[in-house]
Amino acid sequence: MKLTRRILMGAAAGGFLFSGTAAMAQTELTFWSWRQEDKAFYQDIIKKFQAKEPGITVKFETYAPENYQTILSTALAAGRGPDVIQARAYGNLETIATPGYLLALDKQNVPELANFPEAALVAETLRSDGKVYAIPFAMQAQLVVYNKKIFKDAGVNPPKTWDEMMTLAQALKAKNINPFSNGTATAWQNETIVGGLLSSMLGKEFEADIVSGKANFTDPRFVSALGKLKDISQYFAPNFIGVDYPSSQQLFVAGRAAMFAGGSYEVANFKNQNPTLDLGVFPAPVLKAGDQALIATYYDGGYAVNAKTEKKDAALKFVRFLATPEYGTAFTNTLKNLSPIKGIKIEDPITQDVAKLAENSMSYLMLVRFRYQEPSGSVLLQSNVQKMLAGQQTHEQAAAEINKGIATYYKPFQK
Repeated sequence: MKLTRRILMGAAAGGFLFSGTAAMAQTELTFWSWRQEDKAFYQDIIKKFQAKEPGITVKFETYAPENYQTILSTALAAGRGPDVIQARAYGNLETIATPGYLLALDKQNVPELANFPEAALVAETLRSDGKVYAIPFAMQAQLVVYNKKIFKDAGVNPPKTWDEMMTLAQALKAKNINPFSNGTATAWQNETIVGGLLSSMLGKEFEADIVSGKANFTDPRFVSALGKLKDISQYFAPNFIGVDYPSSQQLFVAGRAAMFAGGSYEVANFKNQNPTLDLGVFPAPVLKAGDQALIATYYDGGYAVNAKTEKKDAALKFVRFLATPEYGTAFTNTLKNLSPIKGIKIEDPITQDVAKLAENSMSYLMLVRFRYQEPSGSVLLQSNVQKMLAGQQTHEQAAAEINKGIATYYKPFQK
C-alpha cells in the first residue's frame, strides 16, 4: 500500500510539474488598438483564435483615439510596445513603418495577403520601399445616413441632386424637423461632412486632376462645392458651431434629426445605442441629373507586427487569422464595417447597400492623398471649413488657404 501511495503521489507531482511547464510554455501576445467601441468584438474573436491555437493567448488593450498614435510611437521608439498593433493607414502608417518599427509582410510569411485587393494593400504600403506592413482591416465610406421613419412620416425621399437636397432640407425644416444633426465644433468632423456631402459634386475627374497637378484646390469645382456646403449648413443642428461630435451623434440617435453626414461606421454605433432606429444610406447628391453619384472611401488601417517582438511566429499566426474570410465575415456582420477581404458574406442589409454604393467611389481625398506631410491636407481642410462655416472666412478664402498649405510641399501646386 505504501509503495502504491508513493507511486500515485509521484505521478501526481509529475503531473503538476508537467502542467506547470505547459503553462510556462504558453505564449501571450499583447495587441493594442484605438477602437475602444469594438472591444467586445475583439475579445470574442480572440477566444475563437485561442480555440484554434491553444498555445497562444492574446491580451487586448485599447487607448483613446486622440492619444493612440503618440502612445504607440513613444513605446515603439523605446524598443517596447505591443506584439501586434492595430495601425492606421497611409501617412500615419509611414510614421511608424519608416523608422523600422514594423515587420514587413509578404506572401511568404502571410500567404493571406492574396485575400486582399491591391488598393487595400497600397494603403498599408510604405512608399519608400514598396513593402506591405499591415493587414488591412476595413474599408470605410463617407455618405449620408438617414432615418427612414422620419422620411416616411414627412413624406419625403432621399435626394439625388443637390437642388433636391436643398428642397428636402427646407421641407423638413418647415415641419419643425432638424434636417441634419451635424455640428462643426469637433474639427475632424468637418472633413467627414465634406466627404459625405460633396464627393459627387467634386467627382473622380477632379481627383485625377489634383493628383496629376492639372488642377489645385483653387479650382472652381472645389471652390463652388465649398460654397454649396456653406448653403446647406443652415440646416445643420441648431447652433451647430458649438455642437461637438458626441452631441451630434446623440441628436441623431434620439430621433431628433433626419440625417447625419458622416461615415458608414456610424451605423453600428447608432443601432447599438437605439436598436429601434430604421436607417438607410445614400451617396452625396450630384450637381445635376445624370452625373455619377459617388461616395468617398478609404482604408481605415491594418494589423501589424512589432519588428522587435520576441514572439514573431505567434504574432504572425494571429495576423494571418485576421486576414481570413472567416474573420472578415465576422468583422463585417458584427461591426457593420466593410472588410476588404475577398470572399466575405455580408448579411446586414445596410452594409450590403454600402458595399453596392462603394462600387462607385472616389478617394476620401485628404486622408488618402495628403496626410503624408505637414501641414496635412486633412488638418487644412478641417480647420478652414470650420472657419468658413463659422462665418470667419469665405469659401474662396478657405480654398485658397487649403491650397497654400499643401503647396508648401506638393510640387505640382508650385508651378
